[in-house]
Amino acid sequence: MAFNGTGAELNHLTPRPVKGLFGDNYIALDKMQFTQQFLPEVYEKEVERYGKRTVSGFLRMVGAEMPMASDRIVWSEQSRLHIAYDNVITNGATKLRIPVAGNDFTDKDSCPIGPGMTLVVSNGTTTQKAFVTALTDIGTTTVTSVDVSVKVYDPNGTALDANLTSAAALNIFVYGSEFKKGSQDGGTSLDAKFKSFENKPIILRDKYRVNGSDVAQIGWVEVTTEMGTSGYLWYLKSEHEARLRFEDYLEMSMVEAEKAKITNTGTSAIQDGIEGSEGMFAAIEERGLIYNDSDFDGAGGLSQFDDILAELDKQGAIEENMLFLDRQKSLEIDNMLAAQNSYGAGGTSYGVFNNEEDMALNLGFSGFRRGSYDFYKTDWKYLNDSTTRGSIGDIEGVLVPAGTSTVYDEQMGQNIARPFLHVRYRASEAEDRRMKSWITGSVGGNFTSAADEMNVHFLSERALCVQAANNFLLLKKTA
Repeated sequence: MAFNGTGAELNHLTPRPVKGLFGDNYIALDKMQFTQQFLPEVYEKEVERYGKRTVSGFLRMVGAEMPMASDRIVWSEQSRLHIAYDNVITNGATKLRIPVAGNDFTDKDSCPIGPGMTLVVSNGTTTQKAFVTALTDIGTTTVTSVDVSVKVYDPNGTALDANLTSAAALNIFVYGSEFKKGSQDGGTSLDAKFKSFENKPIILRDKYRVNGSDVAQIGWVEVTTEMGTSGYLWYLKSEHEARLRFEDYLEMSMVEAEKAKITNTGTSAIQDGIEGSEGMFAAIEERGLIYNDSDFDGAGGLSQFDDILAELDKQGAIEENMLFLDRQKSLEIDNMLAAQNSYGAGGTSYGVFNNEEDMALNLGFSGFRRGSYDFYKTDWKYLNDSTTRGSIGDIEGVLVPAGTSTVYDEQMGQNIARPFLHVRYRASEAEDRRMKSWITGSVGGNFTSAADEMNVHFLSERALCVQAANNFLLLKKTA
């Protein structure tokens, strides 16, 4: 991808030898770092009362953009390696009943647990080790659950403890197996499990219209190419803002997009060809982690953060993570970290800051390590701006894992390494829909209609892939 200021983002421009308004010689104002002397006069009269108004940039920091040819993206993610189930109940003192609904099997023959396996059974306070003897299907016409007959390793008998049989729900996991001497057959053949996910791109469009009289406001930049030839590029101040707004929409849509729900008849709830797409927030709500009403600045702030670490341990333990936060949550974490150094006899100790007072009193922490995890913290303007999520305030931050994941691409037929968060856009040899713009009207040499106006059109077709969403975390406010 091209970065601003390197000149690489201008490789699509073709200077024209004459002053003509063509789509390939338009230069946006934000691409004019090398020609600041050509900024329009109106900039001297306009006060930037809101500072930098754009909110895009998040996806550039955490992901990448890659082309695709199809209108569907399908990828597979690995499942858990070990076998564990929750919401297990007992059927008497020697049987564990595992529901079929929501689990990865349909009957005893497809159940990953088999005779000879050894289990840990617990309700959180009482824990026993058990040996599996047999499995039984439960249900009349369809199997609704599987009963796992067990005997416990206990000197008081082979039955489960009373604290376990009276519990509303148990957690179990397989830790091994045991077979007697001379056994003929043993073990359970398990196929590698995976989960398949898909997303679809959405088409975003916008345009800027200006009448023929106002085209006189167009500014021109004369440039010299590497070959020694010269030509003209043009810019338009108001169109520039329309383009900035559209570029923001490209990112905001990837963050906020929602799939239209499917009705009982199998059609989209919105219909008319509008199906939606799965954005980052929707993916985390569906498959990721959510922490509600955190208060890292309070007395138990650090313990709350440790609760998050404990959940990350369960999900995959990706060591490097990025925190994108609103202002309040960012300051809470600053205060939480600063409080960890508020000790010392006769004054404040700056030990963890190499005994440098200036360093210690710079309380805007940008990175820290807790346990075996590294966190890089930054403010996310999208959560602070009063015309975006800052006007709602229900989402306080998001934790995004750094690095890449390896998944199986259904279309390419091979394993690929991708950033956990990345954008796919439609493109082919004949058409690139990453960020497309063209001009219509009767002004500037583009005689495509009878209207005395010029229309600058913007279009993009893209979708966001959130891979390994179980490693993402959303900080939400419910109160």
